[in-house]
Amino acid sequence: MAVSHKGAISFGLVYIPVALYTATQDNDVHFNQLHKEDHSRIRYKKTCAHCGKEVTGNDITKGFEYDKDKYVIMTDEDFEKIKTEKDKTIQILHFADLDTINPIYYEKSYHTVPETGGEKAFELLRSAMKDENKVAIAKTVMGNKETLLAIIPAQNDIMISTMFFEDDIKEIPKSFLRPTLNEGELAMAKTLIKSMVKSFDPSSYKDEYQERLRDLIEKKISGKEIVAAKEEAPSNVIDLMDALKRSIEQNQVGTPAKKKRAPAKKSQPGA
Repeated sequence: MAVSHKGAISFGLVYIPVALYTATQDNDVHFNQLHKEDHSRIRYKKTCAHCGKEVTGNDITKGFEYDKDKYVIMTDEDFEKIKTEKDKTIQILHFADLDTINPIYYEKSYHTVPETGGEKAFELLRSAMKDENKVAIAKTVMGNKETLLAIIPAQNDIMISTMFFEDDIKEIPKSFLRPTLNEGELAMAKTLIKSMVKSFDPSSYKDEYQERLRDLIEKKISGKEIVAAKEEAPSNVIDLMDALKRSIEQNQVGTPAKKKRAPAKKSQPGA
């Protein structure tokens, strides 16, 4: 697996050399765009707006348009010149409780692996944060962008998640009324939640749509008839309390009943 980013976690005066590896991958089925008439591939070419020639990646440089059709050219060396030593490290700014961070700020996750010589400091940081139930908020420059980070201790390693800045987050598009809750409905909703509680096991969740999509593709390749999926009948329950009650009853079906303990036998006289 290729390294996505190399640097050092700056923890006070302690520097922990680390490498970051992407923690997720794209398993979706992908399609090519084809011409309807003859099913030939649609290709997109990069061409120069001035001479019309097709260009490759090696022919392209970055430019900032400061006026109409006027650009200042930026090279990789230019970007490197403005990086400070702090930019080249993953600088911990402070620590925080995990539950104080709104999940909307999380962007992309990375596995973090210590480089040679940094193993002990890495484990010390992980264990200390885990024991204190804290995460670290840090900053670094990745590519040409300063990035906010959350350093999260896991059971056996450290995860780093890139984060959005506050001005990257959009506001809720429209306001809505918050009705007064009925105590009975609230209690029933809590009962329903409790009836559905179980431990999170990532291996138990599958992308069922992608499985059906792959099956569809296989059937079309082999020339089999495609049968439309059966639609589930919509619920006719309108009353909220009734819907909650029925949901609880539905979850209780198949749940093994607790065995009643047999009453203790009374001791016989003289036993």
